[in-house]
Amino acid sequence: MMMVKKSASRCVLIGDIVDSRGAPDRSALHRAVEAALLAVEDVVPSLGGLRVTVGDEFQGSYAILGEAVDAALRVRLALLPDVDTRIGIGRGAVTTLDADRGIEDGPGWWAARAAVDAAEEAAARAATRHLRTVYRVAPEDLGTGPAVDAATVDAVNAALLCRDHLVGSCSDRSIRLLRGLMTPHTTQGELAALEGISPSAVSQRVRADGLGAGRAAHDLLRGMP
Repeated sequence: MMMVKKSASRCVLIGDIVDSRGAPDRSALHRAVEAALLAVEDVVPSLGGLRVTVGDEFQGSYAILGEAVDAALRVRLALLPDVDTRIGIGRGAVTTLDADRGIEDGPGWWAARAAVDAAEEAAARAATRHLRTVYRVAPEDLGTGPAVDAATVDAVNAALLCRDHLVGSCSDRSIRLLRGLMTPHTTQGELAALEGISPSAVSQRVRADGLGAGRAAHDLLRGMP
């Protein structure tokens, strides 16, 4: 039986795989995405589970923007450098159509879908080719509370553009180091041992590639309500 239930505004995440049709082993790709989502769910729990839905798409929802932004970056880093993802974050009301099957609809989902489309369009332009994450707010939610006024939405998207440019410009080693820096309780000494380099070399790479600044900026985004 279909059950329609409206909920308060939340931050919805929709992601898909960039150039998934070019993957040589789509079954392996699917397993890698599922493993990445499970790992991220352990660190940043979502409201109903971060999960693969249809084809190469995955979805989840969060109570606050900071959690959704955090999860988005962690998914990307878990899959890079072999697999890249495109993620839209939408804020708005969500309607539960069928609780048993987890079927939802509403402005939050529509805003997230518009954000995914915006990320894809931006990535087709040279100046924003590294952009993979976009934030959108449902029109009826604009200006109704924290992090949903137009100026803040623009500021968040500016930060996401810079963050994604940093990630997109990283070497494979720097991606691994950034992923390690995002892993709770992991030290630079442990990262050095994993990479087979000295701790000073890790510190130099963190400074030279802006990984520390990127992590600090991300920590500020994680605090968004």
